Amino acid sequence: GLSRSGAGLVMIEATAVERIGRITHGCLGLYSDRNQAALKNVLDTCRAAGTATFGIQLGHAGRKASTHVPWQGGQALTADEDAWQTVSPSGTADGLSRACTADDLERIKQAFVRAATRAVEIGINVIELHAAHGYLLHQFLSPLANQRTDEYGGSLENRMRFPLEVFSAVKAAVPSHVALGARITGTDWLDGGITMDEASIFAQKLDALGCSFLDVTSGGVALADIPVGPGYQVHLAEAIRQVVAVPVLAVGMIVSPVQAESILAEGQADAVMLGRAFLDNPHWPYEAAQALDATVTYPPQYERAAPDKWPGVSLKSQSQDTAA
Repeated sequence: GLSRSGAGLVMIEATAVERIGRITHGCLGLYSDRNQAALKNVLDTCRAAGTATFGIQLGHAGRKASTHVPWQGGQALTADEDAWQTVSPSGTADGLSRACTADDLERIKQAFVRAATRAVEIGINVIELHAAHGYLLHQFLSPLANQRTDEYGGSLENRMRFPLEVFSAVKAAVPSHVALGARITGTDWLDGGITMDEASIFAQKLDALGCSFLDVTSGGVALADIPVGPGYQVHLAEAIRQVVAVPVLAVGMIVSPVQAESILAEGQADAVMLGRAFLDNPHWPYEAAQALDATVTYPPQYERAAPDKWPGVSLKSQSQDTAA
């Protein structure tokens, strides 16, 4: 459905680069021939039905791995539920996660590289490294999760080291026609966490390494009081946009076409990414085109619902106006 939604890019989210990097048993991975073949089959089907460009978000859950799926509570798996030992920058006091060794860091870096290579092999055009939402790369960046005393902990320069090493390794491995970006955290929303100043420096480092785009989000490393509301993270993207040359993407409670258009028109971001708005309405771009008096290409299966072919569009608009 999303492949023929009218979206310019469909991003496959939260794809683990190794088995212990999955959040749950239900998570997608791209670390074996079997799951590469399975994902290729899905993509081939989608491409046959629609015209969307596909991207993939590659990540490692670190200490947030080995849990139940969110709609079943999201709690840690028990031994009889096939739990696994997780890894993180410093380990955790409960022993569920152990600190990464040098061998772990090298294995994980190469896992990112191999997953990116697999993505290219199945025709993915956009790769986004996930360095946010409390997952492993974010855990290294945030002083709330990283208490290492070696070259990967302490100063911002040290905390950035592993995420930047991963980015550089992946950048060297993927062809130039594939866009390689990163999802980064603007703030942890907590005292002692990542600040906008730190996020800006990290963004500039990525820009200098040849990053294609930056997707700016926030939170997730620990429980925080986040002021969720319309466009509540857009100001973070706007701040990052002032210090980098690459395109910056805004996310977070961007719901209506007019709201999304204003973010672009006011120069707060170069593009918007929608998540739950698409779950609510998989054909959001069609309605956006109508609301903004723009055009969008309908796949042949849906052409009969285009505004110039279906009188019901005007009737729908009238009913919405009446309801408002």
